[in-house]
Amino acid sequence: MKIKNILKSLIFIVSLNFTATSCADWLKVDMEDGIMEDKLFSEDEGFFTVLNGVYSSLNESYGDVLSMGVIDVMAQYYNVPANGTHPYKVFANYSYQDNTFESVSSLVWKHLYGLAANLNTLLEHCDGSGSALSARYYPIVKGEALALRAMIHFDLLRLYGPIYSSNTESTAAIPYLDIPDNKDILPILSAKEVCEKVLRDLNEAAELLKDDPVRTDGVQTDDAEDNNNPVYLRYRQYRLNYYAVQGLLARLYMWMGNKTEAYNCVTNLLAEVEEKQTFPWVTKEAATSTSAPDRVFSTEVMFGLYNPSRGALYDGLFGKSLEGEALTFAGGLSGEDSKLAQFYGNNSSSDYRRKMWEEVVTSTDEESGVSSGITYSLKYEQITTDAYYKFMIPLMRISEMYLIKAECSNDLEEIQDCLHQIRWHRNLTSDEEVTEENKTQLITEEFAREVIGEGQLFFYYKRNAMEEFASGTDVKNTYKMLLSNYVVPLPKSETDNRQ
Repeated sequence: MKIKNILKSLIFIVSLNFTATSCADWLKVDMEDGIMEDKLFSEDEGFFTVLNGVYSSLNESYGDVLSMGVIDVMAQYYNVPANGTHPYKVFANYSYQDNTFESVSSLVWKHLYGLAANLNTLLEHCDGSGSALSARYYPIVKGEALALRAMIHFDLLRLYGPIYSSNTESTAAIPYLDIPDNKDILPILSAKEVCEKVLRDLNEAAELLKDDPVRTDGVQTDDAEDNNNPVYLRYRQYRLNYYAVQGLLARLYMWMGNKTEAYNCVTNLLAEVEEKQTFPWVTKEAATSTSAPDRVFSTEVMFGLYNPSRGALYDGLFGKSLEGEALTFAGGLSGEDSKLAQFYGNNSSSDYRRKMWEEVVTSTDEESGVSSGITYSLKYEQITTDAYYKFMIPLMRISEMYLIKAECSNDLEEIQDCLHQIRWHRNLTSDEEVTEENKTQLITEEFAREVIGEGQLFFYYKRNAMEEFASGTDVKNTYKMLLSNYVVPLPKSETDNRQ
């Protein structure tokens, strides 16, 4: 397919210098390549090379850490016993002082701030004297760069910052790297100050992207190219497009406890995309295909990464060959000891999401004839056809917007409708009646089902300061969470530099 050529920049892995002070070393690539900073930014293609390099490099942190791996283990999705030998035990136990956790945390910290530094240089060249970036591409390049910078800092805040409230908004959180070629150690800002900078960047990005072709021509996942929408303006699901920026704004408002603005944001967004059918619900044919099942429900993804190594990530996290070291659900496919049955609820055998699991029988009791096995996730299992979603890792989907709307609403009928929209399009025909007493539980359960493998549940729990939620190991009981475990300490590599 031409997608491999159209997205070649997305798999162009640049050799980044991961420092939070300057990206000069990255731009000064090997002399034999003959590419210098001024040359790189001398035409539109150079700007997109840098921008696409950032998108591609996001896979290094959002692959097995901030999407389908570590952060989901911290949400207690999987069967990782606290006292066992599972390699992800450190993350399930929130063992922040452990060398393994410290190493992962430090790599993510340095990597994401390194990307922010590169974005700052890109932004500086967008507005620099005599900028070579054409007027046609300026709003797209600058808008996406600002949105990426905002997303990176927001996710760092969600990980390392406090549980946000009026009592903690002045708590020291993280630095915000928005100064090009900065040589100084940036101050650590309060949670509120970081949120204000994220909001500033997202609002500017939204204004720049108001004419994003995604609003007129959709996501454009076909191979056709025309003068109106050349290569750089296609495949908008793999870019921080206008709608994804609105989704980030909604997430930010929810984090800050501003449900009024979050509600307005998602209500306007949903009205527009529903009318235009920009992110249509997955079809039964696509979700249940035997040759190329669309288990990520790709049409619904507002923003995701293009990761050619997705198959290897899957094999390293969920593959059957890992056996006891794989990330799996506790128990088999059914029964009172089955996490799967508890997770999806009664009368859910037709649920497309539940069909993403497969039990491999490991033993059978000779006397009782009862079999036991391991329940493996198939969500990211590699498909053999060249479907455009073959390498997709979702980071934001339209169902999250419905759930944000439900969480913000005080109207039980509106909440019921939001949940019904999701469940109906997951092939479920019955809904539990929403009441004041059960609405939070129903929203939480649906959120967990929707975003498994996408790195959002831990942040949902943290935002709501939940002290009790579904356990990955003890199906019959809940997990008791210490609020202090929601706050990951700054990496030692960072704090040592500040002494």
